[in-house]
Amino acid sequence: MISIDPARLNEPADFDAKCRQKGLQWLAAHPKAARKGNKRPKAFWSAFKPQLSDAFCELCAYGAMYEPVGTVDHFIPVDADETRAYDWDNYRFASAWINSSKQKAVTVLDPLLVQNGWFEVLLPSLQLVVTDQVPNHLRALAEETLNRLHLRDDERVLRQRRRWYRLFREGKLDLNGLRENAPLIAAAIDKQNAAAVQP
Repeated sequence: MISIDPARLNEPADFDAKCRQKGLQWLAAHPKAARKGNKRPKAFWSAFKPQLSDAFCELCAYGAMYEPVGTVDHFIPVDADETRAYDWDNYRFASAWINSSKQKAVTVLDPLLVQNGWFEVLLPSLQLVVTDQVPNHLRALAEETLNRLHLRDDERVLRQRRRWYRLFREGKLDLNGLRENAPLIAAAIDKQNAAAVQP
């Protein structure tokens, strides 16, 4: 997880008319208690996935790596609070499998709170760890987030990290390209390089 520039997260101009208002009308017409089969709210938000992806620089908000497809993650899950289903400020761009791992959890660290340096990738293991820069009152939540979302060392995320790291090591991707696609791995290489030149 990395810091996201809040200036990138502005609500699209047509979001209110095409998602929020339509969604609120849908909720009013389909009270939860009357729905058969526990039907979820209609996904008017799906049309705005490209803008959400752009806002997160095409990086998964949790895995902090390039995500070519991704999903609209409701940070406060729909099952926990339907009133947030059509709220732009509640959306995060996420890899589908990570979003699925989250399920109905509300006990994960909000990517929008994260500051650069709170998490780091270790070399050569490529494990993701919480650093001492995380404020004490958020440390347990940060650790829980790594565990719940399988971000520390799950094979699915390690395979992605290995690929980006290999592309860099083989010279197929320069450090700037790595910063764009896997910024935490690039930061780990920067740290390693800085340590190598110290007397």
